[in-house]
Amino acid sequence: MGVTYSEVDDDLPPQGAPMPLDAATSAFLAQAAAAGGPALHEISPDEARALSKGFVDLYGPGPDVAAVEEITLTAEDGAERRGRLLTPHGDVRGVVVYLHGGGWVVDDIDGYDCLGRTLATRSQHAVLLVDYRKAPEDPFPAATHDAWAGVLEGARRRDALGADLPLVVAGDSAGGNLAAVVAQRSARDGGPAIDLQVLVYPVTDHDTATASYRDPANALMLTREAMEHFWGLYAPDAADRARPDASPLRAGDLAALGAGGRLAPALVLLPEHDVLRDEGAAYAAALREAGVRVDEHVAPGQMHGFFQFVNVLPGAEAGMTVVVEALGRPSDGTA
Repeated sequence: MGVTYSEVDDDLPPQGAPMPLDAATSAFLAQAAAAGGPALHEISPDEARALSKGFVDLYGPGPDVAAVEEITLTAEDGAERRGRLLTPHGDVRGVVVYLHGGGWVVDDIDGYDCLGRTLATRSQHAVLLVDYRKAPEDPFPAATHDAWAGVLEGARRRDALGADLPLVVAGDSAGGNLAAVVAQRSARDGGPAIDLQVLVYPVTDHDTATASYRDPANALMLTREAMEHFWGLYAPDAADRARPDASPLRAGDLAALGAGGRLAPALVLLPEHDVLRDEGAAYAAALREAGVRVDEHVAPGQMHGFFQFVNVLPGAEAGMTVVVEALGRPSDGTA
């Protein structure tokens, strides 16, 4: 499944004239602010997890699928984690291994069940949700091992359905980080051939001094302080944060990985208002420089986290459409 390279969407306003948050997002943030409470970086991981679970009822149950299979994933270090395979009705066109967001600390496959069902139904792909280990109880690199176990299981499921079907790795935020990491690993280590990597506002570097981090207009669902807090929980040893399997933008061999099409084509979906926007754009640029086909989209008027708010924010529907269209492109890379 190839992805045709395109420039950033032309419907964005000129540089220096950012589009304001859409009305639904502004209303959502106003409601959250009215509820009060401490900032994300000021609460414990368990408190943050409880807060995150409060969003699940907003999403709803998601569409019906043909089958829901609870499976056990065994990582290379022997750890066992939950996986959930969502198979849509009708013909299955491929397998997506989906890695959820949450700063490597919060959220789980239950909180992403609605998103997974929606993606499976809209794209006609089986979706494997991976419940990777969370920090601080299980810091880096535990989550990368679980993500890799998900890729291996996804490849087995793809082969059982038909070896000519595409295998996709996808994720948002911290999950986008893990998707980029396993895509690099597959290319580097001769792992399962990945046909597409879908990176939704991915964490690609530990540098929190970029322009998008410093812009106060981007301090919305995710702030610089919250991201530094998450990094401290996930990779408490600062030296680990510069490793490519923590900060994939820092991989020194991207050109070698991109040679011969080993590194999967990428869809990079970024919100206009996001502290992570610059590092996501930098990773898209680095992939293109390495010879990887990249389809980069910037979602006007959207904030970090918009993609997971299925059935809540209109931007989530628009983002899902972008992802589904990428999954529907033929393997020769034509539009």
